[in-house]
Amino acid sequence: MKLKPSTIQGVLTVTVQENRIDAASALQFKERMRDVTQGTAHRVILDLGQVHFLDSSGLGAVVAVMKLLAPDRKLELSNLTPTVEKVFRLTRMDTIFTIHPQAGMAGQNALKA
Repeated sequence: MKLKPSTIQGVLTVTVQENRIDAASALQFKERMRDVTQGTAHRVILDLGQVHFLDSSGLGAVVAVMKLLAPDRKLELSNLTPTVEKVFRLTRMDTIFTIHPQAGMAGQNALKA
């Protein structure tokens, strides 16, 4: 699972560099996220702009990462593709996560937070 972490002004943005998070990659995704978020900033933004497919296992992995970070750190999402956004909307997980239209906007909002 290819993840690209970058920190700007104390906000960690992790870009998923894969086109899917599914049953075959969910465990690896969780493990990599645990590694890259260890001891990081208060806000973690997961950029899903390259992910075009997310199944229930992938959604469960994202939720598991949110729980892993809680209560001290918050997981936010950005740059959802239409297919992935639909999964979050249909499962009502869009009410649980803060979702930013673009990764850059999430970082700008960090200045206001």
